[in-house]
Amino acid sequence: MHTVQRDDAGPDRARFSRLGMASLVLLALLSVPAALAGLGKLLVISWTAFVAMAGMIPVGSRAAEHRHPRYLVWGYGLASGAMITSAAVFLVPPALGQGSAAVGGFGLALGILAGFAGHTVGHRLTHAGIEYDAAAVELGAHALSAGAIIGLVYNTLPELGAVLGLSIVSHKAPAGYAASHRLSRAGRRTSVLLVPACGVGLTALPVGLLELPDDPMLSGAVFGFAAGIFLHVAMDFLPRCEIGDEVYRAAALSNDGHARLDRLRVHAVVSTFLGGAAVLAAWLALPA
Repeated sequence: MHTVQRDDAGPDRARFSRLGMASLVLLALLSVPAALAGLGKLLVISWTAFVAMAGMIPVGSRAAEHRHPRYLVWGYGLASGAMITSAAVFLVPPALGQGSAAVGGFGLALGILAGFAGHTVGHRLTHAGIEYDAAAVELGAHALSAGAIIGLVYNTLPELGAVLGLSIVSHKAPAGYAASHRLSRAGRRTSVLLVPACGVGLTALPVGLLELPDDPMLSGAVFGFAAGIFLHVAMDFLPRCEIGDEVYRAAALSNDGHARLDRLRVHAVVSTFLGGAAVLAAWLALPA
């Protein structure tokens, strides 16, 4: 993503995003039939994703004048560790255990490749001269696609616990912080981030209302694809602390700041393991 500098786009920053407000209203409207249909887990996941990202918008905006690389490292590390563990524990076994293991494996491979392709297409948007901030568009597209997959997974196997979904959307908070921090420094509207904040629910709830055929092969393919997508996303969010990446820019390091990056890498490793351990603790504590 591009490094941005504060400009004099004050009026643009002051305006509230109508698209963001429309997304929030639509999410509230979709929640009514979802509640009547008993989609409690999807409602919790959808609104948790919204609160996690929207709640970090003002935090990231207020921090726009400061540098907090350790916050980003720990936020991304905990989230990616939780996502990797959740996908491996809750999605991969059903993918390989329903119908044909090979079908689940092909779905897993397709999900990883599709995640890579989606990331590449999203990056191309940064050069397309679109009206909205490219990072917000990329986050919105990711949230909508992730929501559709979450809806499919819980539709196919509704007995899945909420731990999986909450782990999958755990990256929303650090992503919201980083995006609002970047937009504020550029003098642009942060309220546009309400679109990706609502995105999970905007697709998860309608998909959850669908009636899918009870086919083990289809279930295996769905879980494999979901596992591949979420593993790709989790790996993409790993805080690698390399020169030129988001952590490096947040720290405002010079080219000789390797010692500080090395210290941040230690935090990155510890945070990812703790993110995975949190999922293990929740799995042990909650009833099956």
